[in-house]
Order: sequence, then structure tokens, then C-alpha cells
Amino acid sequence: MAGIDPALQAHLEGGLTTVCHAWKITRKDGVCLAFTDHDLPLTFEGVAFRADAGLSARAIAQTTGLSVDNTEAVGALSDASIREDEIEQGRFDGAEVQAWLVNWADVSQRWLQFRGTIGEMKRAGGAFRAELRGLTEVLNRTLGRVYQKPCTAVLGDKQCRFNAGLPGYSITLAVDIEDRGRSFIWDALPGFDPEFFIRGRLEVLNGTAAGLFGLIKHDRTKGKKRVIELWEPIKGNVSTGTQVRLLAGCNKQMETCRLKFDNLLNFQGFPDLPGEDWVVAVPKSTGPNSGGSLR
Repeated sequence: MAGIDPALQAHLEGGLTTVCHAWKITRKDGVCLAFTDHDLPLTFEGVAFRADAGLSARAIAQTTGLSVDNTEAVGALSDASIREDEIEQGRFDGAEVQAWLVNWADVSQRWLQFRGTIGEMKRAGGAFRAELRGLTEVLNRTLGRVYQKPCTAVLGDKQCRFNAGLPGYSITLAVDIEDRGRSFIWDALPGFDPEFFIRGRLEVLNGTAAGLFGLIKHDRTKGKKRVIELWEPIKGNVSTGTQVRLLAGCNKQMETCRLKFDNLLNFQGFPDLPGEDWVVAVPKSTGPNSGGSLR
């Protein structure tokens, strides 16, 4: 087996083996969870692997070409390990996964069998199933520019380069009134015009939903109240007093980039692309034809 530790290979060829499997899941928020199917905990690479997690995995399908290596992990939902509410909140989406074959009698003898990310996760009956995707999965992603009039960048990313944390483009405050995690109401948001936060983000800063965010659908005034409505509810408990941050929105238009953000040099759209009327325009036999615009 290519890449396997020689000591572990010799152990496997010896006939009587003491091997088990170990998994480590590292979420994007930095939380690390580690499990083993051995009946006692293991420790290596500075990580403690729990033995009572009830996690198992199917055989790993690996290839030597560019097709995606894949497997599936199955385990029990538990407040101490993988919780149902955290799956619902998307905290395991895209998490990094490593899987080893380990000699539990001598953990220095181990083989990293699989490395990839978590894909689709399903839960039912107190258990979960997680699709594990190999490193070659990223080769399936479409790369390249899209030629269109609106900007293709995300506000604040490395293409946009705008610092969304500048004064006047965000506000941090406590939740006053909330409706099912989707609508948030305040008496006022001084200094911010109506619709200023449309297409922006609402980020949760503390509480059990800390780290979650929602995209803003509407920002409007209703009487003397300011109403922020999200496209989808925050999948966590956001109650009165929870600290949130509102980030300015961008509609991807050149005028907005120039006037609202003063960031026209980094505009990633093509506002001068001809429209559909130009594409279907044809020469006319009547009237002057000086070679100018047909529109």
C-alpha cells in the first residue's frame, strides 16, 4: 500500500493485528472533534480521540486518477460531540476531515488513509450521515471570470478590496425585537439611510448562535421603527439582547460602487457591455446609414 508507514505495514503483514480507525474533524470556526472506533481513547499529534462517539465509516473508495475519492461517515448525535442543532446551523459544512488507520498498541504506527471535506450531511432518528469528499473534489469547481454588467465581487473580498469595517458602513447593537430569527426591529438606526443595508449581512456576535449570519432582504422604516428582514431565518437562538452587527449592502452596480463606497477602481463588472437590443440589431435599407450606432 503506497504511502503507508513501513512499521505499520510490517505489523499488518504479521497476521495478528491491533489496528483501529481514527477521525479528526476541523470546522471552519476552529472547533476540532476527534473520534476512534477503538474501545479506549487514543492520543497522537496532540489530539485526543474519543472512544465513545459511536462513529464509523464505510470503505474509502480511492483512485490513482483525478476522480473524487469518497466515503461516508455514520455516527450518533450527541450533545458532547456532533449535535443536531449545529448540523442545522451549517457549522459542519465544508469542515476538514482526516482519517487514519492506527495501531492502537503503538500509535506511532499509523497511516493517513483519507483527507478531504464534509459534503452533504443528513440526520434522522438520533443519528447522522456525512458524505466525505476527497481533495480532488475542488477540481470540479468552475473557475474564471463572468462577463456581465454587475460586479462579480463580494463586498470586502480580495477582489473588491473595500474595508467593510470602516466607520459608517457597519453598526453593532443589541437585538431589540426579533420575529422567528428572520425579522429584527429597532426604534431607529441613526446615521443610516433606509435601504442602506439591503443585500448586506446580519452577523451574530454572541450567544449560542455566535458566528452565524444572514443575508438582508429588506431594510425599511415602518412608522418610527426600522425593520431588517433576512432572506432566511438565523438557524440558532437569537433573542432580545443578543449582540449583532449589520454590514452595508451592495447591489453590484457601478453607480453604487462609486457613490456609496468610493471604490470604482476595484469594480469587477463590465458596465459598457452591449445589451440584447444591440445583439439583435440589423442594418436597415431605409434611412441614412452613416456607420454609427444602430440603436
